[in-house]
Amino acid sequence: MTSQPSFTLRAILLLLLFWLSATVFANTPITVGENERGDQKTGHARVLHDSRGDLDLEQVLLALEAGEFGPLASAGSTGLKTGAYWSHFQLRNPLPRALTLHLEYVDHQLIQLDAFSRPLGDGDFTGVASLSMERPFSHRLVEHNRFVVPVTLAGNETREVLIRFGSRESGYAFPSMRIWSPEQLEAQQLRETTLVGFLFGGFFLMAIFALIAGVVSGKVLFFVYSLYALSKISCWATILGYTHQFFLRDQFHWSLMSSSGALTILLGLTFARMFLQTRQYTRRLDYVILFMTANAGLLLVAAVFQIKILALVTITLALLLYPVVIVAGLVRWRQGQTEAAFFSLAWSFLVMGLFMQAFRDLGLVEHTLFNYYWPPVASFSEMLTIMFAMGFQMRRVYQDKKSTERQYREHLELSKSRLEAEVRVRTRELEQAKRAAELEARTDPLTGILNRRSFLHDASLRLKLAQRKQKASCLFMIDLDHFKRINDTCGHSTGDAVLCQFTDTIRQSIRATDVFGRLGGEEFALLVEEPRDSAHALAERLRNDIAGIEILTGDKPLMLTASIGLAFTEGEATIEDLLMLADGAMYQAKMDGRNRVVGTQGYIRIDDCLR
Repeated sequence: MTSQPSFTLRAILLLLLFWLSATVFANTPITVGENERGDQKTGHARVLHDSRGDLDLEQVLLALEAGEFGPLASAGSTGLKTGAYWSHFQLRNPLPRALTLHLEYVDHQLIQLDAFSRPLGDGDFTGVASLSMERPFSHRLVEHNRFVVPVTLAGNETREVLIRFGSRESGYAFPSMRIWSPEQLEAQQLRETTLVGFLFGGFFLMAIFALIAGVVSGKVLFFVYSLYALSKISCWATILGYTHQFFLRDQFHWSLMSSSGALTILLGLTFARMFLQTRQYTRRLDYVILFMTANAGLLLVAAVFQIKILALVTITLALLLYPVVIVAGLVRWRQGQTEAAFFSLAWSFLVMGLFMQAFRDLGLVEHTLFNYYWPPVASFSEMLTIMFAMGFQMRRVYQDKKSTERQYREHLELSKSRLEAEVRVRTRELEQAKRAAELEARTDPLTGILNRRSFLHDASLRLKLAQRKQKASCLFMIDLDHFKRINDTCGHSTGDAVLCQFTDTIRQSIRATDVFGRLGGEEFALLVEEPRDSAHALAERLRNDIAGIEILTGDKPLMLTASIGLAFTEGEATIEDLLMLADGAMYQAKMDGRNRVVGTQGYIRIDDCLR
């Protein structure tokens, strides 16, 4: 019966002991020396959240005395909160001489920092520094890309320090300061600047290389990559504070960080779509990437109009969706694009860096110089890996070319005779194909006789030969009677059969030296080297042969007739002249009742044609 109260009493005593130890630890001064290297930081044990951001120093001191300051419930970040945060800590100088320290804010996202100090328990807090990202850089007490507050401690003195961290509207804050001696901070700044200069130089060289490759190859992808690399310089220089320190010293604004980041995201997603060809091969993932691009555009709008909460939400959404690009790269790799695997690896470096920044901003991991520079280093690794992928692609193409050449030489040496035989066979096939193509180009595909262009060519040559030999020639213009009616009533297949039967009939009755061709539709032309009487007799014989053609079309056979016009020449007439006269004679035959032969009177000469 006595064990339960005893257990309760022990639990109460343990909780009281824990509270007392936490209170003592929170009030324990930070002992500093003259060679501080940034290893010590002001802790998060005594922090106050001013949710409205309007507390003055007197109200904060009342809250401090009332014990309203407490430990930060995260690994270092306040998370995305409105208002401001106040931090209270003590610095103790055990040395007998005065000591000057530089308190460096650990991050770059803060808009406003105000610092106050006083000797421990003695007098009022006085302002030490009032720093703002939106004020000219010359107002800073220490030339540094991050906020730095100088504090001087007398010999054997302990000072209390109050620092206000303000982000305007909603924002992330890290209520902690790294402690440096001035010399060590300067040396550390030189090391960081060297690292950043190396990264920026690498970005610039990659941009120049891609620009040259784009000019040489004419591919837009290289130009986009060049702009992407240059945007990395602008983005990280602005985010890390170097743009304010060296370029926009008097007109800097926090929105420049969001706008430079939005531009980099836009160019990165554009490059990713082009490199992976998601529009052609992964349409669903391409829609997601298009949504990410629109989100980046919204981030740019938020930055231009200085809507901070919208900028924070859109950039957080952009970070969360970044792994989609990795998935798209893996899908393209599975589809056969080898370089997409390297792209996914490169994008993974970037995503890991950005996620580390997100974890740090959300307070899930402690803020360190290592994870502070992880995102820009990861971004550099991303770009370098993509360049390696391009180089790997060119190297693979070169090796494939060399291997193919070597195999070709070996094959050529081992099977020279067989290759020559294959070449001869192929040559014959090509010659046969050429002849077949020439024949196809010269002949009518349905009837197999000369088409209009070939007839005009061959008939012109034949006519000139007859003129040199001073022999008479006759041009027949033959038109099948009522052929349109045949097509309309019996169908085009029957019409085709009629044309083929007609052609075969004519070819059986003419010589090999005669030129016979189809001018179009049911019109045919025939050039023979005959005087008028012989030609007229041949025409009558052909008309009778045509009239004897029977085409079976069901119940009764289809009878065929033709109207023939003749044009004669013994002089220097052209084939066009003869065609015109024969065509007129043929139409006269149709007007006279069809199924007859009509010839021009006398012989045509060139002078007659001119008249």
